[in-house]
Amino acid sequence: MQVHGPSQVHGPHDLKGPHTNQRTAGSKPVSAAGPSDSLDISPAARAAAEAAETGGVRSDLVARVRNEIASGTYETPEKLDSALNNLLDEIS
Repeated sequence: MQVHGPSQVHGPHDLKGPHTNQRTAGSKPVSAAGPSDSLDISPAARAAAEAAETGGVRSDLVARVRNEIASGTYETPEKLDSALNNLLDEIS
């Protein structure tokens, strides 16, 4: 690209243009089998992706829990004690 000041504006250039691949003597071309990227997916991520793809929602369970919440029978002392014990196990 040549720049000759603000008064000289050139039209568009062809993208295929006269580009040349200049290599120094003795250099080898870059091979297509060079280093490659890799991706490791955790088992939890795989399970989440499968659930999202297969629609892993148990609509019968969702309906039952919604009904229990609406009627006020979902939160029982036993469930609250169990949830509290699980929380204490995780943080200790």
